[in-house]
Amino acid sequence: MAGARRFLVRVGDASTPVDVLADGRVRVGGQAELFAVSKTAAGEYVVTDGTCSWRVAVAGPPDARFVGADGASACVEVQPEGEVRPLRKRAGDAGTSAPMPGTVIGIAVEVGQRVRAGDVLLTLEAMKMELPIRAPREGVVAAIRCAPGDLVRPGPPLVEIA
Repeated sequence: MAGARRFLVRVGDASTPVDVLADGRVRVGGQAELFAVSKTAAGEYVVTDGTCSWRVAVAGPPDARFVGADGASACVEVQPEGEVRPLRKRAGDAGTSAPMPGTVIGIAVEVGQRVRAGDVLLTLEAMKMELPIRAPREGVVAAIRCAPGDLVRPGPPLVEIA
């Protein structure tokens, strides 16, 4: 694959090799299928496999991008193949934070409510997309540090789970 660049992409504990070919097409996980990626605006792309297309929003530093598509979102860690970096500390032990700047459009829980890992805690709107913020683990909602209409940024916890 002359001219290709290989990266490892990690979502949670799973790593997948991604090849960016010289012509700009992308191969994920060594599969034969190739994806074309077109930039439509700052942080916004259209990805297609020739049959289906997806609108994808991307934000954050180059090595840890927040990616949202079709109502799903994830923090994606990217590193050149062969480069070793320590795992980033994941939000979740103390609470949750916004993965990118956004506006709180709904809160789905109350203080004292028991939640399971994966339950939607609140919903943000960012880059014309709705982003569900999910509970990273089971527990009880100890505090809610935002309200609908609040503009939030990455970092501070929005919901704390005890």
